[in-house]
Amino acid sequence: MASKPPRTAAEEYRPNRYVSLPAELDPATYDTSPEKRRAEAERLAIRARLKRQYLLQLNNPKPPAVIEDPALLRWDFARTHNVYPTFRPTPKTSFLGAVFAIGPILFWIAAFKTERVSSAGGIEHQGAPGCKTQICLRDLIPPVPKNASY
Repeated sequence: MASKPPRTAAEEYRPNRYVSLPAELDPATYDTSPEKRRAEAERLAIRARLKRQYLLQLNNPKPPAVIEDPALLRWDFARTHNVYPTFRPTPKTSFLGAVFAIGPILFWIAAFKTERVSSAGGIEHQGAPGCKTQICLRDLIPPVPKNASY
C-alpha cells in the first residue's frame, strides 16, 4: 500500500495565540462569498470611474476657468502680507531677528578681518631704517639706478 505524500508547511501550520494567521494561509482570504466578491467588484468599478474622471480632468486641453473664492483670497492676504498688526515680539522672534539681521554683518566682518590678517602676515618686514609700519613703501618701490638717464 502506498503512503500519503508528505504534508506541506501550510497544511502543518497551526495558529498560535501570540501570532496571527498570515493572510496567505487564511482560508477566508481565498474562499470569499458571492456577496464579498460583488462588493469588491463594485469598489473596483467606483475606483475605475474616479480614475477615468481624474485623468480626463487632468488631461483636458481646455480646462475651465478657476473660480476665485474671495474669502480664501482675504485669508491668504492676511496670512502673508499683513503680518505686522498681529506680530507679537517673543524671545524666539527676537533671537531670530538678531541672528538674521546682525549675524551676516558679524560673519562678513570676521571673514574680511581673517583674510586681511592672513594675507598681511605673509609679507615679511625688511626692517628699513626709519620705517615704523609693518609694510614700508620704500620696501615695495624698486630703487632707481644711479646712472639712469631719462
